[in-house]
Amino acid sequence: MIVDCAVYTGGRRRPGQTDLAGARATARTDGGFVWIGLTQPTAVEFAELAAAFELPQLAVEDAVKAHQRPKLERYGDLTFAVVKPARYVDHEEIVELAELAVFLGRDFVITVRHGDTEVPSRARADLESDPSLLTHGPTSVLHRVLDLVVDDYLDVVDAIEVDVDEIEGQVFSGRGGEHAERIYKLKREVLDFRRAVVPLVHPLQRLVSGEVRWMGAEALPYFRDVQDHVLRAADAIERYDNLLSDVLQADLAQVTVEQNRVAVRQNEDMRKISAWAAIALVPTAIAGIYGMNFDNIPELHWRYGYYAVLLVIVAACVGLHALFRRNHWL
Repeated sequence: MIVDCAVYTGGRRRPGQTDLAGARATARTDGGFVWIGLTQPTAVEFAELAAAFELPQLAVEDAVKAHQRPKLERYGDLTFAVVKPARYVDHEEIVELAELAVFLGRDFVITVRHGDTEVPSRARADLESDPSLLTHGPTSVLHRVLDLVVDDYLDVVDAIEVDVDEIEGQVFSGRGGEHAERIYKLKREVLDFRRAVVPLVHPLQRLVSGEVRWMGAEALPYFRDVQDHVLRAADAIERYDNLLSDVLQADLAQVTVEQNRVAVRQNEDMRKISAWAAIALVPTAIAGIYGMNFDNIPELHWRYGYYAVLLVIVAACVGLHALFRRNHWL
């Protein structure tokens, strides 16, 4: 679906509605360019536009189907770029990624959006508010789109840093708790974010090296600035990924240590229970023997038999208690 179509000449947007069929011809006549924005178009919806602007079939398929890695491809005078805008949902600790395909020719720009992102509309609003930037033509659109995307990357990096610091503090606070699931989920989000940021480094390097022939040399410093920001974001992602791995290992080590402590305590408790059970077994066994209904038990009719049995019970219990104490069972 086409969300906006406008012709820009002399750094300003031409007023009124622009007919798609005559937009490119109008731009060529006035020495400007046409900028068309689409949102999740179908192959049928995009076919007319692709034919009118002679877009390469492979690039059209990538733009319509989406799910592409960030990249930069050249088809003669046409440049095709794919970037992945990102935003961080703090309360859910997830990185939401969208996808933006950009076709750039000498006199046209076509942006195709997939997912939830305001980068195209923000870029259009920023450029329309500063006509001096639009005088550079499609190059200014590409730069502004990349600049906004990469600035959002740095915002996501800052938000991830806050959560990583919070998790690190909780793990090493000594208060215990289950942190492994949260660490793993955040590490997964960092990995997905990395797939959006790191592949963009090479396309920006190609832009800075001047591979796009019709891009003026005066634009290269601006793309170098964007490249520098991407490298900073990529380095930060690598650092947080490694830090989360270390924190996860530390958390698992703490869990293992705590489990060992519990096992030791349980083992000590079992030894104490076993020792007291052994001591209690002596009077139980003796009482069981003399409680049998037999007349021919030698001590049964002995005058001092009762006292002798009590003395044996006490002596045996005291002896066992001393033995267990010496062996640290009690």
